[in-house]
Amino acid sequence: MRADYRPIRIGLLGAGSVGSQVFKLIQNDSEELAHRVGAKLEISGVLVRSLDADRDYDIPKSFLTTDAESVILGSDIVVELIGGIQPALDYIRTALESGSDVVTANKTLLANHGPEIFELAERVGAQVYYEASVAGAIPIIRPLRESLAGDKVTRIMGIVNGTTNFILDQMESTGASFEDSLQKAQQLGYAEADPTADVGGFDAAAKAAILSSLAFHTEVHIDDVYTEGIEKITQLDIESAKEADYTVKLLAVCERVGKDSIAARVHPTLIPVSHPLASVRGAFNAVFVESEASGELMFYGAGAGGIETASAVLGDVVMASKRHLGGGSGLNESSHAKLEIMPIDDIVTRYQISLEVKDQSGVLAVIASMFADLDISVETLEQSTIDSDSDNVMLTIITHETSERSLQKLIEKLNSQDQVVDIRGQIRVEGV
Repeated sequence: MRADYRPIRIGLLGAGSVGSQVFKLIQNDSEELAHRVGAKLEISGVLVRSLDADRDYDIPKSFLTTDAESVILGSDIVVELIGGIQPALDYIRTALESGSDVVTANKTLLANHGPEIFELAERVGAQVYYEASVAGAIPIIRPLRESLAGDKVTRIMGIVNGTTNFILDQMESTGASFEDSLQKAQQLGYAEADPTADVGGFDAAAKAAILSSLAFHTEVHIDDVYTEGIEKITQLDIESAKEADYTVKLLAVCERVGKDSIAARVHPTLIPVSHPLASVRGAFNAVFVESEASGELMFYGAGAGGIETASAVLGDVVMASKRHLGGGSGLNESSHAKLEIMPIDDIVTRYQISLEVKDQSGVLAVIASMFADLDISVETLEQSTIDSDSDNVMLTIITHETSERSLQKLIEKLNSQDQVVDIRGQIRVEGV
């Protein structure tokens, strides 16, 4: 440790479940961190909304303030952990313009305003670190940003929302309904009272935008990510998947399509039980990366939680502190590729379609002709009874690859047929 170097001042914006744990780790491990960095880390102030609020860790009031400017301008490194767009965006701008490096876990902000933040950082010679913005404690940002910088990433499939993975895992392992599984997730603290951001896929979409931007060196906004949640997943979907040796996961899929295009999407997905992502249970996260030189890589671990996310934040603080101590320019974001973002209608993948149809002769021939008319090939077809009192049967069909546009035309045709009582579900199939 350089005894002649003054302490590096760390300003915390926010003292919630993550911020309070970051404070605790810096205070409790100060000596070891000082040896890792080469200088002592010193908390210069902690911005809070209320000085008297209850916190996960009892931060001495001498550190607390409601004056954002005093924390930002009095720090070498500003750690933004308040979340949301505003006032976080203004705080980060102020920090960068004052010459401070920034550490953030704010996925929503980066998915909406990442390019302008990174451009400002580059212009003033500062650095933005954001490992904790995707998949909590799992190291994925730095591997994409640095370790795979010389490789060509072709595809990423990620379970990046622990709440939805817990819900789907409960539905599969216990036979519970979506509603009951969601209620259990809320009781255990995995889901908020308003779970829309999680179950609607919006949280995962923000992370998909960040991963796509990094992996493909192209600016991807959250609005560029096709988003579908898990609210419509039923036990029929879960059981049909299980019978065909698949499992249902909410995946963020980021991929190169051809030479000049990419796609980013979030939706419920069937993956084979043999795929590494199929074994990710409970509230855990995992990111599966495919690249030309490195092949297949998987990153797995806790995707949320105060202490877990704080670990990723503190890793960025250490990196920023070393840069501050050693000097030199930061690592700029690369968005030179400017690849076209493909709309969902042009995406090609497999599908599972569950149909309730009348148990009559000729029904299969009618349905087969509809598939043939749209040049959609059937990979497997399973027929099963619904119950002893029903005059209808269930058809579970898995297609070969086809476009989303063709699939939706097929759904329209199926809906117009008297023999089709109900389309019980349609889920994309990946990882085959």
